[in-house]
Amino acid sequence: MNRIAADFLARCFAPGETIALLLCRESPASTQQRIVSLESALASRYLAWFGHENGTGANIYVAANPLRTGSRKRTKESIASVRHLYIDIDIDGDARLASLRTSDAVPVPAAILSTSPGKYQVLWQVDGFDFERQESMLKLLAIAFGGDPACTDCNRVLRVPGFFNRKYDPAYRVTVEYPCNSVSNPSDFRLDMGTVDAMLFDRAIPSRKQPGKHSNSESDWAWVSHELSHGKDAVKLTRELASRRSDKPNPLYYAQRTVDVASARLWLIEGIRIDDVITMLESRRRFEIPAAHCSARAREVGSTAQRMIARRKTA
Repeated sequence: MNRIAADFLARCFAPGETIALLLCRESPASTQQRIVSLESALASRYLAWFGHENGTGANIYVAANPLRTGSRKRTKESIASVRHLYIDIDIDGDARLASLRTSDAVPVPAAILSTSPGKYQVLWQVDGFDFERQESMLKLLAIAFGGDPACTDCNRVLRVPGFFNRKYDPAYRVTVEYPCNSVSNPSDFRLDMGTVDAMLFDRAIPSRKQPGKHSNSESDWAWVSHELSHGKDAVKLTRELASRRSDKPNPLYYAQRTVDVASARLWLIEGIRIDDVITMLESRRRFEIPAAHCSARAREVGSTAQRMIARRKTA
């Protein structure tokens, strides 16, 4: 247990860095925080103390990023630098982890923790991220791969492998694998709002496997296209579709994407120029989607609709 934890901490942090460790108990609820050097945390007596506390009911966590020297609290202002990107996958974990592993939009993770049955924490060791860029990328990762959208703070804590997750009875031992030793930089993450929307849409509307049998998403597409062609308001249609598909990891993104691609396709078929289609898409979502992403997303949606029409003509 101690060896696994020590190896994880030594991989995650550099000699001389200050790290924050948390020991949290469920009943009665209590939290202890220790801000120490990496060397202190790796000392045998410290690891033995962690093991004792974990054995008597405490969950063991470590802050994902190193702290400034002399820090006494684990606040955002005390974080020294961005060391990791991370994503918590708590729902449909095995399928979402498989999707992440095969994606060419993100590099191979540095570590994957199994925190409980079907639940994972995925870490990338990174360089070149400032705090604003980190937070933006964490949100995109959560949307793209169905992670916990609340896990986007630079002072986020992670479970330490080798110890038990005491939220379960029987307790679950947290394990870790290290798919690669590389340090990733911002250019290795090929995610923006348009790319994420496309990923969600591609997963939502799979190719038909059996003639005559329609998936729920294909039925959504047919219904949305019919409603739009009969003059249904797109914003109201988006809300209605999102409420109907609460089973989706991101119902609103799914609904926005479905309605907008269907709209763009109908407009193009009606002979509206692609530039005007893009402008109309931007105008529709300007209050719903951040300005930094809205224009690129509209262009990508228009291109997707064009490809759909082209495939239909050659089919």
